[in-house]
Amino acid sequence: MAGQSMLKFVTVERDMPEKRSAEVRREDFNEIYAEYAAAKAQEQSSRCSQCGVPYCQSHCPLHNNIPDWLRLTAEGRLQEAYEVSQATNTFPEICGRICPQDRLCEGNCVIEQSGHGTVTIGAVEKYITDTAWEKGWVLPIVPAQERAESVGIIGAGPGGLAAADVLRRAGVQVTVYDRYDRAGGLLTYGIPGFKLEKDVVMRRNEQLEKGGVTFVLNTNVGEDISFADLRAKHDAIIIATGVYKTREIEAPGVGAQGLVRAIDFLTASNRKSFGDAVPAFDSGELDAKGKRVVVIGGGDTAMDCVRTSVRQGATSVKCLYRRDRANMPGSQREVQNAEEEGVIFEWLSAPKGFAGDPVTGVMVQKMRLGAPDATGRQAPEVIEGADYVEDADLVIMALGFEPEALPTLWDQPDLPVTRWGTIKAAFTTGATDLEGVYAVGDIVRGASLVVWAIRDGRDCAGAILDRFNAATAVAAE
Repeated sequence: MAGQSMLKFVTVERDMPEKRSAEVRREDFNEIYAEYAAAKAQEQSSRCSQCGVPYCQSHCPLHNNIPDWLRLTAEGRLQEAYEVSQATNTFPEICGRICPQDRLCEGNCVIEQSGHGTVTIGAVEKYITDTAWEKGWVLPIVPAQERAESVGIIGAGPGGLAAADVLRRAGVQVTVYDRYDRAGGLLTYGIPGFKLEKDVVMRRNEQLEKGGVTFVLNTNVGEDISFADLRAKHDAIIIATGVYKTREIEAPGVGAQGLVRAIDFLTASNRKSFGDAVPAFDSGELDAKGKRVVVIGGGDTAMDCVRTSVRQGATSVKCLYRRDRANMPGSQREVQNAEEEGVIFEWLSAPKGFAGDPVTGVMVQKMRLGAPDATGRQAPEVIEGADYVEDADLVIMALGFEPEALPTLWDQPDLPVTRWGTIKAAFTTGATDLEGVYAVGDIVRGASLVVWAIRDGRDCAGAILDRFNAATAVAAE
């Protein structure tokens, strides 16, 4: 049966879900891709070659069983496909929407390498789990047996929530602490709705809460509760705070009104989508409407900012990046979507300073790519005499994120950190040198992908369960 339903990549062309036109999608924050119909999902899944060494699976941080759930989808066995997908991924419908598949699973698809166009893995993954929610196949979390052990998780982003899910299913008592008023971290407040509609995140939060996870929100560790108190209260602690400190730029005019941080801009926009009162948005400070917007940076956060600015009604939106298109860290798919929506990219351009207060322009210096730097990428060099001023009323800094100084903020001088300020922890387990303290996600890796945070959270939860089980076995002897 598998042979009959699969290997159709030669006769069936790659076909993504229909994308709403740029003119239409510029006007709202809804997701830009339509859903697959059942027949189309089956058709596209049938293109999988079922290769003996599935590079899609090996290049997925979660090692999802992609060929298996593609085959099941092609055969119309959708509930089984969901169960296989959910077995390795806590949030498949989220990864299907926001993972950079072009750099991970789809980018390493064997039939893509042979010139036939990759299988649309992300779109099918999203379809499978959205259908599972619709059909009621996503079951409540009901542990087979409750356990006495307690774990406190600091940070309600994807890493922390993935760990909470695994631990709670095993019966562990789980409390998640977060500084925001809603769980989800960047899934809730950092990623715009046109990439990840917020009801998708909220229903997972609700599932965890109904399954017995306790959320303590609006709580800053180090201010509202001490780290020492949390360690005393729980049998283990997972630090999953992410990295929220904005990487700063040093240049003349940096303090001018109209220069804003990407995280502030995106959080304000997402809060408005929830219907929250956001004074900084309502005053115009964090609203791009009617403004000439310049975004500085080339990662996915910069792409989120330019595309949000378009939807808010900016008169023009430009993105400055110091390298060329081929060397930018952001998703090429996101660049294409942004260009379709009217964003102009100024490649090989870097800010030298800012004019006016409130800002009226960005002083730009043109660059060229020179010799490779320590990472192997060509280092940008200034072209003398090629400076110019880019007019701007709002400048959004999207230069990346750095870790906060947690040992200082939490009064924990023994918390081990690297020279970059990230927490020093074992990648396989998340264990730190502090007894019973673990760390996962961006606070260990630096700014990275949601799928890696999920992987870390799941691995860490497994290591903690192993520790609890070992302690139980010793006590029983």
